[in-house]
Amino acid sequence: MSLPLHPSDLHGLSQLSIDGVRGVTDLVEDLHHAILRVPGIRAVSPQARTGGIPGVVYRSIHGVTGLVGGGLDLAFARIVPRFEPAQASPGRDHLLAVINGVLGDHLAATGNPLAIRSTFRRAGRPVAIDAEGLAVAFPTAQSRLLVTAHGLCMHDGHWYTDDDDGQAGQRTGLPEELADALSCSTIDYYYNTGRHIADSGREFAEMLETLVAHWPVEIGDLTILGHSMGGLLARSAIHYGLEAGHGWPQRVGKLVFLGTPHHGSPVERAGHGIDRVLGISRYSAPFTRLGKIRSAGITDLRHGNIVAPHGDNPDRFAHAHDTRVPTRLPEHIECFAVAATLDAAPDSARSRRIGDGLVPVPSALGQHDNRELHLDVKPNNQFVATETGHMQLLRCPRVARKVHAWLA
Repeated sequence: MSLPLHPSDLHGLSQLSIDGVRGVTDLVEDLHHAILRVPGIRAVSPQARTGGIPGVVYRSIHGVTGLVGGGLDLAFARIVPRFEPAQASPGRDHLLAVINGVLGDHLAATGNPLAIRSTFRRAGRPVAIDAEGLAVAFPTAQSRLLVTAHGLCMHDGHWYTDDDDGQAGQRTGLPEELADALSCSTIDYYYNTGRHIADSGREFAEMLETLVAHWPVEIGDLTILGHSMGGLLARSAIHYGLEAGHGWPQRVGKLVFLGTPHHGSPVERAGHGIDRVLGISRYSAPFTRLGKIRSAGITDLRHGNIVAPHGDNPDRFAHAHDTRVPTRLPEHIECFAVAATLDAAPDSARSRRIGDGLVPVPSALGQHDNRELHLDVKPNNQFVATETGHMQLLRCPRVARKVHAWLA
């Protein structure tokens, strides 16, 4: 797989390297400071940095790192404008998807060129959602529209299988199959999966409002198909769209969730548990920095947060306990949920706890003991794909047939 990097990508990677040096320096200094303090068990955040010669060394490292980073920024500022804008390619899309999934909130906050900017795409190419751009991209636009939303550390290309030459526009996949069978148009939403789901959901809602307003023909039916985090994003967008008084949520007739962690993933909860264990001792507490490298989007998957809690706490989503705001979908929207399990039995203990390796079956089906959080997905609108992994949901023929039947 080719990996053509644009000079702006190299600029972003250089910024990440500088940030990494600074982070490692802070980690070592925190550990040094903890060792120098009076012995004890309880971890207390250091109130001061190291002093003396060690302090001078750490300050010097930060100073030199800042100078190097500033020099690189100036150099790339002169070089990057001389090149054409970066073009999408499978290799580059994979790299950006993974980096943004893990560090996307940091990339967005620091203005790093690697940060993915939300856009709608067709066949891997960006689509301008004004009247002219949509008319060019969809010369035979249909009144029925299918919008897809991909999962964490993924991109819209994961929905499709390229032909042997990997040419854009020659791909096949579930969205294209549905478009052909149901005589509808399809468009993919491409976004930074490392940001908080609520923040991405609000932006998705605004962009859908623009898309529907400028669609070449009047949209009579809008369906959203979300895989993994993409399903949470769809729910979040509907919440914020209704809150803002948008018109597009009234066009949504069906929501299809594929392996969506409506009530969280045990993988993220395990990561949070490791952070808490590391924080017990002041000698291990500095290493919680490593655990906190994971993005805001990943931490949202602890319980499936889709709406920002009330309050101004900057770390408002990173709670040890479930603090979700209960959200209900409008009655006119029909929901369909597909879960997967690595086991042969859909209701086994392994299915309930591990599911497809990332999402337990009850979480994917929206089942919860708390009625306020339970999603009322009708039994006929549920399907469990046995002996299937999380990523295999995108290619499973049984899942494809079931989704075809639901939407038809």
